[in-house]
Amino acid sequence: MNWSDPMSGDRASEKRVPDKRVPEERAIEEEMLNAEDTEQEPDQALYPGDSGELSLDTRRVLVQLLAGPSLDGQRHSKLWPILIRDEAAIRCRLSELFLQLVIDRDLQVAFTRQAETGDLEAPRLLRRAKLTFLDSILLLHLRQRLTQAEAHGDRAVVSTDEIIEFLGVYQQAGNTDRALFEKRIHASIEKIKKHSILRKIRASENRFEISPTLKLLFSAEEIQALTRIYHDMRAPEASSEQDDEMPSGEGKG
Repeated sequence: MNWSDPMSGDRASEKRVPDKRVPEERAIEEEMLNAEDTEQEPDQALYPGDSGELSLDTRRVLVQLLAGPSLDGQRHSKLWPILIRDEAAIRCRLSELFLQLVIDRDLQVAFTRQAETGDLEAPRLLRRAKLTFLDSILLLHLRQRLTQAEAHGDRAVVSTDEIIEFLGVYQQAGNTDRALFEKRIHASIEKIKKHSILRKIRASENRFEISPTLKLLFSAEEIQALTRIYHDMRAPEASSEQDDEMPSGEGKG
């Protein structure tokens, strides 16, 4: 004997009832059903306990920006388009940490810096990298070389010998220990390399390319002001105490 479903007749009757709702009402109901389906989708967590909302690629961009010192379109070719695509979401996450996203689309360079919070006492996430006198002079020189290279459409390339020769005029009068002075110059070069401002050129031990990031760190007005200051300091009587007392620059080192 075939048992029939006692509700089957009712359902059949319901199916034969024409839908007299207006199209707008049907559309609203469909949107509500779609929303319910979306809420019931399986968890998209990337790992156990993950409550984040960003995609894996977007998180990688965020981590690179926080790890620093920058995100470069050439060195991080896979991350750059993700940064541009999800810029709004990334800016939002950084703002929650009192950080500002700086992007130069022409140079394809991006980095973070502390947001200007005015009178608000906000915690600082980024540490300050203290610059010595030689560090500051070297950065100024590299910034000028970068400007010159861009004006001629060339790559901004500099060698260790060129840097030593340029900074040699700042050796203090009476200091005859040239080897010690050059050791300090190499220490400055290593510090600048650590912040990815100098990139070693392949197949070359002593030649570096200057990162375009440096262009964003110093404005034209700051360059002119620093040039005047360091021109005056070029005199032999520049005191030894100036080392280690230069204003510190912001970085992650």
